[in-house]
Amino acid sequence: MDIRKIQVTGGSSFVLSLPKSWATKHHIQKNDPIGIITQADGNLLITADIKGITSQREKEFFLKDYADPDCLFRCLISAYITGYTAIRITSKVRIPPDVRQMVRLYTQMTIGQEVAEENDTSITLKDILNPSEMPLDNTIKRMYTIVKSMHEDAITALEEKNASLCQDVISRDNDIDRLHWLINRQYHLITHDPALSRKMNITAGAAMTFFQISRTIERIADHAVTIATYVQNLLLLESETGDSALIDTETIQVFRKADELALTIFKRSMRSFYDRNIYEANAGIVSLRDLTVLYKELKALSIQKRSPASIYFGYIANSIARIGEYSSDISEIVINHCIGEE
Repeated sequence: MDIRKIQVTGGSSFVLSLPKSWATKHHIQKNDPIGIITQADGNLLITADIKGITSQREKEFFLKDYADPDCLFRCLISAYITGYTAIRITSKVRIPPDVRQMVRLYTQMTIGQEVAEENDTSITLKDILNPSEMPLDNTIKRMYTIVKSMHEDAITALEEKNASLCQDVISRDNDIDRLHWLINRQYHLITHDPALSRKMNITAGAAMTFFQISRTIERIADHAVTIATYVQNLLLLESETGDSALIDTETIQVFRKADELALTIFKRSMRSFYDRNIYEANAGIVSLRDLTVLYKELKALSIQKRSPASIYFGYIANSIARIGEYSSDISEIVINHCIGEE
């Protein structure tokens, strides 16, 4: 930390000299305007960017260092999340088809990424999305709507013995991943770019809260996929054994009751977030006790079946319990956020 003393001129003006190295780096000249921003914590931010221009960052991947296309894909996702606005993939030889396919998958799995230039030995990807046009709260609401419908449809698929509905639930997980990566990216951009933070009218702390909730919703979506997958396994087992009693009405009713309670906790946690309501968040955490009781009942019911189906029912019961636990995590995040804003 560079410590500097305040000077007083004219009896009332407080003056602070700027580090010469910083001024030189940003080409600061005499009489140039400098921006001073008061942060939420009372600190002052000094910036040479008074127009609020979002910084541009470029990342280059040399293909010889990424022989595995899967590894390249993960690195592309990381570059996207950490806020690079341009990504270039280069090679001394012709880029192979499997790498080009992986790049196309990357553009399909991310929001705002497009191929700007492409030839035999290089591919340039550009970000065409304006982050300020995608408010974080709108993205969270979209994620919540999708995940809620995924869980409702997963249990409906169990009731109706509908394998195609299970597959539809599983496919929707890609939409959740895309939205979660977008929030992750915006969080990184906001925390590293004060200009964007001002433009979106959101603090780094608030962006962190959105990111934490997004990550938790994404995990809840994973459990919707788990439920749908094991419902598929149950339906396949029923088809192979010809035993229609594997998925009986009594068992389905108990699972539906537990899932509705888990989903109620999820809805309550998200409502507490929208309303910034500490008491609603706390009520959601308390209601987790009732789900724990139902979870034990589900586990006992699964064990009593004494068949291969009991394993699948046990996994479904575990995922329903995890929905409630992750929802209570959201409530805790809401409480922390509300207390922090006071």
